[in-house]
Amino acid sequence: MNQLTLSGFDEELAGRIRHLANQEGLSLSQAALRLLRLGAGLDQPKDTDGTVGSSLDHLIGTWTAEEATEMNNALKDFEQIDESMWK
Repeated sequence: MNQLTLSGFDEELAGRIRHLANQEGLSLSQAALRLLRLGAGLDQPKDTDGTVGSSLDHLIGTWTAEEATEMNNALKDFEQIDESMWK
């Protein structure tokens, strides 16, 4: 296994590493390695499937039927194709 010594962590980065370590029950070294792998694009975060836009998933299904109808009515005009724009 390779070993690398790093110095010069600012307080924000050190705090993020400590937070992840405490939250996940990891050592500081394990937390730093996890963040390095994520930053290098080698791992996907556990809470996402890699789909673009998954940060809004918590909003899916939160509209009432009335709100959905209102939105659909507001978007009806966009269903019409203006043929003159395609000439």
